[in-house]
Amino acid sequence: MTIAEQIEIEALKLKPVERVRLAEKILGSLDKPDPEIEQTWVAESEARYEAFKKGDVKGIPLDEFKPRLSQ
Repeated sequence: MTIAEQIEIEALKLKPVERVRLAEKILGSLDKPDPEIEQTWVAESEARYEAFKKGDVKGIPLDEFKPRLSQ
């Protein structure tokens, strides 16, 4: 039996309120961003913004872009 299976068996013995608290803690631990991925996105967004400011990239008016969202 794996540790995860043992934890599951023990967790199911808890009172409902205790199980909810445990579930919230476990789910909350999954919401933490990976710092390396976060930094990559920051660098990418800054590079795109700089390209836009220099005129290397043109923006698309919202009226033209909105129909693409439903495709």
